[in-house]
Amino acid sequence: MSKSSRIPGFHKMSMEERIKVVKEFADLTDEEMALLGKSSVLGIDTADRMIENVIGTFELPLGIVPNMTVNGRDILVPLAVEESSVVAALANAARMARSGGGFVASSSGPIMIGQIQTVNVSDPFAAKLKILEHREEIIDLANENDPVLVKLGGGCKDIEVRVVDSALGPMVVTHILVDTRDAMGANAVNTMAEALAPHIEKWTGGRVFLRILSNLADRRLARARCLVKKDAIPPGPEVIDGIITAWALADADPYRAATHNKGIMNGVSALVIATGNDFRAIEAGAHSYAARSGRYRSLTRWEKDENGDLVGSIEMPLAVGLVGGATVLHPMAKLAVKILGVKTATELAEIAAAVGLCQNLAALRVLAAEGVQRGHMSLHAKNIAVMAGAQGDEIDVVAQRLVQEGKVRVDRAEEILKEIRGK
Repeated sequence: MSKSSRIPGFHKMSMEERIKVVKEFADLTDEEMALLGKSSVLGIDTADRMIENVIGTFELPLGIVPNMTVNGRDILVPLAVEESSVVAALANAARMARSGGGFVASSSGPIMIGQIQTVNVSDPFAAKLKILEHREEIIDLANENDPVLVKLGGGCKDIEVRVVDSALGPMVVTHILVDTRDAMGANAVNTMAEALAPHIEKWTGGRVFLRILSNLADRRLARARCLVKKDAIPPGPEVIDGIITAWALADADPYRAATHNKGIMNGVSALVIATGNDFRAIEAGAHSYAARSGRYRSLTRWEKDENGDLVGSIEMPLAVGLVGGATVLHPMAKLAVKILGVKTATELAEIAAAVGLCQNLAALRVLAAEGVQRGHMSLHAKNIAVMAGAQGDEIDVVAQRLVQEGKVRVDRAEEILKEIRGK
């Protein structure tokens, strides 16, 4: 008999009641049940307030990347990530980048975009101008909804209006440009957009549908660059040409660019998660920005200067905040921010950009030198050893054998483990 996931009032149940329902639905064992209904750091009551239908929490390893220098300041970077090679690769690349002084980062300021979509407009281009004629009024109306943000120096700063062709005909889309200061800004921007909707309908005679923030935060860009001395890149200067060649393929071919940019986000998203920010928004903004030319391309650029040294740069949207959300609710997120030593969202965004560039350096160097499998598999082999049942010192012994043989598989790990225990 099939089970139904239609559970009326599930969100109104106590956590214990929800866990009981899940236990019966999924046939959980007592050992599995023991993992639910608790939290080591966040606190189960806090978790229950953060989202609906909580039955427990989910942990990720939190690692520290040493060797990072950003804008002349040495920092330790906390990363929350499950992929075995990310932290080690970043630490190694950060050490290489120190040869040229580390990373220099800058940003364009914390401007977010709110979109107001107007349809059923018979004269869309005239409607565009009507909206622009009310620019000052729109800015004032928007800012009435967040006087605290305005007092801090933020708020709606400008507007722009676009006529967008769509499958349903032309739509008039108004953008409000909001300085959100140290907040990511979604709630502030959405509230302003909601308040403006009836006014725009009155001025245009159209109907407003969507009133929401855009995650293509191309007015909130973070940038970083680095110079890596040719003698600081193992196994030698000849790797530089390989790095540039690998980057060139990513910039020309979306099939390669997808994996190339995913590697960048390995570092960026891990930092964003560690600080309690919205990594889905950051991912969406990064990938859409990579396609802004009409073709999906690399977020980075790698060149060789007149001395033969490697020069890298990155530019991407990074709408991170230090105010609101999990950043101020989650104890580990607050701790991560303290470890970073950042005081503003702009600083955090600039470090995130440097981390993305550093991660890309690490990946391209491996690809140009020994290939991705060698470095990745040496770390992955330990996970495979654990999956096979290895414990304590057995883990390193099994992992080394797997790498030496070039057979990083669970079945082979189980065989090696039997041999070790047999002896």
